[in-house]
Amino acid sequence: MNTETQIQSFRQTYSALRDEIGKVIVGHNEIVEGTLISLFAGGHILLEGVPGLGKTLLVRTLSEVLDLSFNRIQFTPDLMPADILGTNLVNETPEGRREFQFQRGPIFAHLVLADEINRATPKTQSALLEAMQEKQVTAGGEIRKLAEPFFVFATQNPIDQEGTYPLPEAQLDRFFFKLVVGYPSAADLTEVLNRTTEGIKPQVNRVLDGAGLIEWMRLVRQVPVATHVKDYAVRLTLATHPKTETALPIANQYLRFGSSPRGAQCLILGSKVRALIQGRFNVSFDDIDAIIRPTLRHRLILNFEAEAEGMTTDHVIDQVVKEVPRMAETVNV
Repeated sequence: MNTETQIQSFRQTYSALRDEIGKVIVGHNEIVEGTLISLFAGGHILLEGVPGLGKTLLVRTLSEVLDLSFNRIQFTPDLMPADILGTNLVNETPEGRREFQFQRGPIFAHLVLADEINRATPKTQSALLEAMQEKQVTAGGEIRKLAEPFFVFATQNPIDQEGTYPLPEAQLDRFFFKLVVGYPSAADLTEVLNRTTEGIKPQVNRVLDGAGLIEWMRLVRQVPVATHVKDYAVRLTLATHPKTETALPIANQYLRFGSSPRGAQCLILGSKVRALIQGRFNVSFDDIDAIIRPTLRHRLILNFEAEAEGMTTDHVIDQVVKEVPRMAETVNV
């Protein structure tokens, strides 16, 4: 299959997934696109918004259009790490002997929905760290590999709501995108009412299985990135590092910490997926700019001054994009 045929096939698969999700999810086009970009890049995703905006419904619908195993974990303050990973149970054999047997937890699935993840304590939240990064869990004294592909799609309420705990920075960094789900428009809300109050239940079809998804993930990594585009992603990332030679004034003023190297990796991978969606087998500057907000917003740590002035990471990112030139300045010797 030549490159042009692969691109067309990828776009058809993407469009089919988007259309099937659209049978259930009204509006939220940017959120759906961001979710699918993260999926094809092989990354985990964090959806933030107040209750009732369809975050959980989006992930559940995605699980229905993908031929993958799916588990949902409802995070609550009394949830323990063993409730996620699993635990050893004592079983009696037919011969009358007792032995330990590992009972797998809900983390052992292709797609795991961590619903309202910030309602659990940091100790429980951290149980996902190894799974998200290494695609394995250590439980019962043994390392157990997780199924491939493996995704954690988490939802959370705004952290200023009662009964929520902020996610540790190390865990936030492992999410490919953080998507902020906003309120629907009047037209979208009307359509939601039409669909949900008249007894109509849409039926979605499965579009893609695990093997097919892994093939598309491999194609994504083959998309070439020109040196000057990669350099742009590097300079954007370095511009967020306060108190360094590459930092912009806004980073020095409002940030305690800038983006990790993982942020730059996600910028490139996400841009590759977007390029394929646009029908190109190369990454452009526009691809980088289009996904930089969801890529970096959860990787920048604001300082006290920023919080006092109501500054957001999105505003810092917008200013970074505005001030960092797309082409690096060259010095004539």
